[in-house]
Amino acid sequence: MPSRVHILSHPLVQHKMMLLRDQRTEPKKFRELMREIAVLVTCEALTDLATEEATVVTPLGQASGYQLKERVGFVPILRAGLGMVDGALSIMPNAEVWHIGLFRDEQTLKPVEYYSRLPVSPTVDVCLVLDPMLATGGSAVVAVDILKRWGASRIKFAGIIASTEGVQRLSMAHPDVPIYLAAVDDRLNEAGFIVPGLGDAGDRQFGTG
Repeated sequence: MPSRVHILSHPLVQHKMMLLRDQRTEPKKFRELMREIAVLVTCEALTDLATEEATVVTPLGQASGYQLKERVGFVPILRAGLGMVDGALSIMPNAEVWHIGLFRDEQTLKPVEYYSRLPVSPTVDVCLVLDPMLATGGSAVVAVDILKRWGASRIKFAGIIASTEGVQRLSMAHPDVPIYLAAVDDRLNEAGFIVPGLGDAGDRQFGTG
């Protein structure tokens, strides 16, 4: 596994992943679990944010500490990435959120862009791409391509589950982009789905499968 790939080993993540994978988990619970796992993955992905010294006045005196120095933007890949946004925003409510719409052509398994609306120039220091499934890796690669053309200088990827093929493809295309995941599975099937995976994350969270 590439050195810039981080797989969370926290017991809470492992427990919630088992519930998320379970085919008996209904959409409401599935969305709740995605949100909770997204919180933990996002925290891990942002551990190296720069800070600066600051001082505040408490009810009993003055306290010194640190505050964030860097601005963060979340970039969910539509539509499955929407399930991670609430969790990410719960720990960084002032972060900017942009959306990139990509769908996979079922014949070629290649991503097709249908929506991207970004400011004229980057307004944050760190972009965190959110997509629960890193399967073939095609959508993640294209999303990072878009952000780099836009001018983003520091990009990270936060997902929930990946295939080894997806990790390798994103790492080879963008070796400077760290990848944060809750789990990595061995392979893809002929339809490009992660095995054993958890099925279609978009369908399962929105009840459309």
